[in-house]
Formats: sequence, C-alpha cells, structure tokens
Amino acid sequence: MKKKKIMTIAVVILIAVLLIKACKKDMWETNEALLKQEVLNIGESVESVNLSDVTPFEWDLVYSFDPYTSKDAIYKTVGYKWDRISETVSEGMNQLVFMKDEKVVCYVYGYPQNNGYGIYFSDGSTDDSSPASIRSSQEDVTFQVDRRDGYIYLMKN
Repeated sequence: MKKKKIMTIAVVILIAVLLIKACKKDMWETNEALLKQEVLNIGESVESVNLSDVTPFEWDLVYSFDPYTSKDAIYKTVGYKWDRISETVSEGMNQLVFMKDEKVVCYVYGYPQNNGYGIYFSDGSTDDSSPASIRSSQEDVTFQVDRRDGYIYLMKN
C-alpha cells in the first residue's frame, strides 16, 4: 500500500512539472507580446515614436536582420544560440532580436499581417559585412508611425 502511494505521488509531481514547463512562456515570447500591445496602443495622433518608449522591457541592443539571413548568420551576429528561431523566407518579414546582457529578451518574427504590426530599420544602415542593422538602447531610435491596411508600421527614416 505504501509503495502504491509513493508511486502515485511521484506521478502527480511528474505531471505537475510537465504542465508547468508546457505552460511557461519563454521571456522573449512574453516580451514580444508586451511589445505588440505597446505598438498597437500607439495613439492615432502620434506621428513618430522612440523605440525605447514602446519596449516595456530592458534591452541593450536590437538587431534587425535582412531577409533570407540564415540561422547560423544570426547566431554568429548576436553571439548566442537559442531555440525556436526561424529564417525569413521573403521580403517584408520582420526578424528583430532584442538583447540584454548578451541574452535574447525579445524576438519578433513574421509578417505584419500576422503580427498586427511591423518594425522596419529601412535607413540603409546595414553594411555589406553585416546581415543586420544594429541599434543601441542609448541611441535615438525614432520611427515614423505609418497606419495602413489595418496594421501599424514603425518605419526608420
């Protein structure tokens, strides 16, 4: 009887641990949801916004990757590997990686039509040797707010 009780407790603990792991979101997913909420709540009369004002989490650097950048190139650029990264498969997709203390704290991936918003570093700052535009949280990273087709686009000049 005692053995059966111990086995039952062990199974319950195992199931609880698995459920907690399954329900726990990664920090970068949680922060992406918070970023999305902030961007979608930008007031109708707002014409420009600083990236720091719509990021409700701490970050040091943000990387905006060019279309078709491979996973290996992204890992090499940020100096860090993490799971569930995807490669952009066409123009117009977002691939943003926010870092804090050399760790990913927010990952934005996909089409604005799927995300509800888009953030574009289209100022030509990517040089030929890097697959990404890189900005520091200390910089003035101001975007023009463009609303069209039911989506919000933050466009860097």
